[in-house]
Amino acid sequence: MLQRRSELTMAIHRFFQDRNFIHVETPLVSTDTVVDRHIDPVPIARSALTGSQINQDPMWLQTSPEFAMKRLVIAGMPQIYQICKSFRQSEHGSRHSPEFTMLEWYRAGDGIQEGMQLLSDFVATILKRPASEQISYRDAFLKFAQIDPLTAEASQLADICRCRIAIAGNLPMDAEKDFWLDLILTHLIEPHIGWDAPCIIYDWPQTQSALAIVRPAQENQPPVAERFELYIDGVELANGYHELRDADELYKRNTVVNLQRIEDGKPPLPVNSRLLEAMRSGMPICSGVALGVDRLLMVMTGATSIDDVMAFGFEMS
Repeated sequence: MLQRRSELTMAIHRFFQDRNFIHVETPLVSTDTVVDRHIDPVPIARSALTGSQINQDPMWLQTSPEFAMKRLVIAGMPQIYQICKSFRQSEHGSRHSPEFTMLEWYRAGDGIQEGMQLLSDFVATILKRPASEQISYRDAFLKFAQIDPLTAEASQLADICRCRIAIAGNLPMDAEKDFWLDLILTHLIEPHIGWDAPCIIYDWPQTQSALAIVRPAQENQPPVAERFELYIDGVELANGYHELRDADELYKRNTVVNLQRIEDGKPPLPVNSRLLEAMRSGMPICSGVALGVDRLLMVMTGATSIDDVMAFGFEMS
């Protein structure tokens, strides 16, 4: 397995070097952290690193290198990639580990179509799989769940879950719409996609935009986030965005997410960041992708546990 992991790492480097990407290294510990409702970063006491006895705000183990890499794009780096460790609290299971390996890349000038094409090229080269199929989030729901996710009410989605997903009977029926969308996606859609060919789902609901640009409503379609995710053999492997460039919008989204985190009983995360400051100077059009290397190796080898593809699983580290 370690031999396969080494070969995969070298293949990743070749893929990006053949396309003139520059490999970068950014801090694993930062004052910045991605503000996400469902991702919990690991805090690090600044005094533990500096020896200072002054009480200061914590620093954070990075959940991904996203913020620092975007600062490099803003500073003028045209196309960059990184393979690094990332850390997330309370994530441990067959496909999750609190410490894992992330591949992330950004290319200036790319929109969503170019971003999806590069991701498809990566999969075809690394896995020797057919060209990736592309299906919109809306069409995926219509095909596998027979409901329009962009216009359906939460109660309609809950009814589908109650009828077709066993665990749904024990869940509160007054949960918000995104909760039911996620449940349908993971139980009724993910298990059926990416088998014959890799599958990229694009154009996500505006409420799940994260750090993607939102495309305004067009004719018969509500606003959608220019976000895309890769699935292979029923496993979600990568998440990409046509990247948000509006600093004021980032601040607004961070504020909304923190309110959601407080409602969920979680502590808020820093709304301001060095990335936010950098974005105010102007960020170029770009697309970026984050891909789980450990999961990719699981797909390549048929491993059923993320611990099986690591030198030492989390419990053995």
